[in-house]
Amino acid sequence: MKEIGGYFELENLAGQEFYPDLLALNSARNALLYVMKARAIKKIYIPYYLCDCIRDTLQNYSYDFGYYHIDEDFKPKIDHRLENGAYLYLVNHYGQHSNDTIKKFESLYGSLIVDNTHAFFQPPLPRIDTIYSCRKFFGVPDGAYLSTDAVLDEELAVDISKDRYPYLLGRFEGKASDYYKEYHEVNELFDLEPLKHMSKLTHNIMGAIDYEKAKEVRSRNFSYLANELRLLNPLNVFSPEGAFAYPFYCENGPEIRKLLAGQKIYIPTLWPNVLADTEETSIENRYTANILPLPCDQRYSLEDMEYMAGLLKEALNNYIAIKR
Repeated sequence: MKEIGGYFELENLAGQEFYPDLLALNSARNALLYVMKARAIKKIYIPYYLCDCIRDTLQNYSYDFGYYHIDEDFKPKIDHRLENGAYLYLVNHYGQHSNDTIKKFESLYGSLIVDNTHAFFQPPLPRIDTIYSCRKFFGVPDGAYLSTDAVLDEELAVDISKDRYPYLLGRFEGKASDYYKEYHEVNELFDLEPLKHMSKLTHNIMGAIDYEKAKEVRSRNFSYLANELRLLNPLNVFSPEGAFAYPFYCENGPEIRKLLAGQKIYIPTLWPNVLADTEETSIENRYTANILPLPCDQRYSLEDMEYMAGLLKEALNNYIAIKR
């Protein structure tokens, strides 16, 4: 029986999601699971430079998978076409693979699944399964979009995410450091979360975002950092539309992170599991330790970018002085 009356719930927020025609699921890792099931994939190759949640998902569902290395431009180091029935899980690290590049990878290797969790605003290509993450770009704790023509003959429940929102609400009116513990607790919940449709609450929030403004601000801030830090950054990066973060490489990444954290500039390590899974001399290990994904998202102004770049330069100089 429908309830009528009583106190108000959260309003239905006006607007439209950025990908209204894509399949909306509860997480990016489960979007991959959807494709694996729907296409009955026999084997998939994933990069070493990747969050262990993908490996764990594949292991939990007994899928056969292998690894591949990347080169300095984040491109797969594979010199042959994949065997029949195998897929390449192509991670678009920092949005550095354009759609033209992705097409070339398809012609070289065969069937792809593209992980665009670092490239929310990059449109999917026809006939290439493509995954997007909501929470890596916007203030929601869950949610993913999947571009696919594969149909899974399985009834999925709708996710319920109301209990994941307190840390977001807390940070909205408080400080990030006050809710860091709750943030990590929510992240750990996804290890056990089955494949579901996106929650009504996350749909509602995703329908109210000013996507054009977010894309414009991210692009502007990335371009500023790229120009300001180009002589210090050995990485050859181009400016993607609506960038995820600016990847700045320095040989003493862990120490610089600590110095910046002391100035309340919090730079994550993507992804710490790689440090244990790879040789210290490998490019994946070095990138994990030393790439600083500098935030450039819609929360920040050009003045914020100038402030952060200044503190980064100061931290680099201070570290050199300490080592002397």
